Amino acid sequence: MHATALWGALLAPVCLWLSLRVIGLRRRKHVPLGSGGDATLERAIRAQGNFAEYVPFALVLMALGEAGGAPVAAVHLAGALLLAGRVAHGAGIARDREDFRFRVGGMAGTFLAIIVAALGALFAGLRGWV
Repeated sequence: MHATALWGALLAPVCLWLSLRVIGLRRRKHVPLGSGGDATLERAIRAQGNFAEYVPFALVLMALGEAGGAPVAAVHLAGALLLAGRVAHGAGIARDREDFRFRVGGMAGTFLAIIVAALGALFAGLRGWV
């Protein structure tokens, strides 16, 4: 599963960026848990949480498709969409003055990645039946 491994590795720095942003804001604002009612910290927490909610599912679908013989090009397409979507969403939602274009575009890329990965997994699953 070389393609899924590549995209998982490329997504790891995005996860670290979002996580380190939360840690840094918590330290600066002296908030040990939660957001403490701080809007900037809440926004950073949701950016990190949103990443954690979508990326593992997409990577599992990509891995299932790749392991089952889905076209590698589809796995790479899903990975590229996912990476671009997560970077755009993280950049959009993490701003104090939110840029909805990045946020909406990021979610669109993420949803497209999940659709492509799901189709690849479906292809692999149906292929195993025949």
